[in-house]
Amino acid sequence: MHSETSRPSAGFPVSAGIFFGLGLGGFFDGIVLHQLLQWHHLVTAAGYPPDSIENLKVNTFWDGLFHVLTYAFVAVGLGLLWRAARRTHISWSSKLLFGTLLIGFGLFNLVEGLVNHQILGLHHVNETVPREQWIYWDLGFLTWGAAMLVAGWLLLRSGRRETGSQLEVRRSQGHW
Repeated sequence: MHSETSRPSAGFPVSAGIFFGLGLGGFFDGIVLHQLLQWHHLVTAAGYPPDSIENLKVNTFWDGLFHVLTYAFVAVGLGLLWRAARRTHISWSSKLLFGTLLIGFGLFNLVEGLVNHQILGLHHVNETVPREQWIYWDLGFLTWGAAMLVAGWLLLRSGRRETGSQLEVRRSQGHW
């Protein structure tokens, strides 16, 4: 047990935070960009523009599968976090959770933006603007993802240092 708690992150489940971030990134995309702003659906640029009831049904189905995936990411993150919380009683820096959430959210944007927007061309961030402007929205989405990834990594590093310092103080006070 002592060796498990002597790591700088004190057993913090980084993968749990990343899965939560992936799920939150997907929910943000699906809820805000697909449903509220209605800028695109999952397969609008892949031959199913929302210009008929049938195409809207196809897009709604694929959006639903997309939400199932993001829901699964959140469920996996919750399971990993629950398992780790039951194994350890260490006070983690909140920077660890927020950093890993940002890493996951940023990874979602980067992977989704590169794969769905650029490689497969399934849709683009904002299809309500003229087609020649789509690339700027796509690049902004990728930049936003990269910024979250970097900010998350910096927060994670800071949280590991902070948690490591707290562990050293507890050890020096004879708590272990």
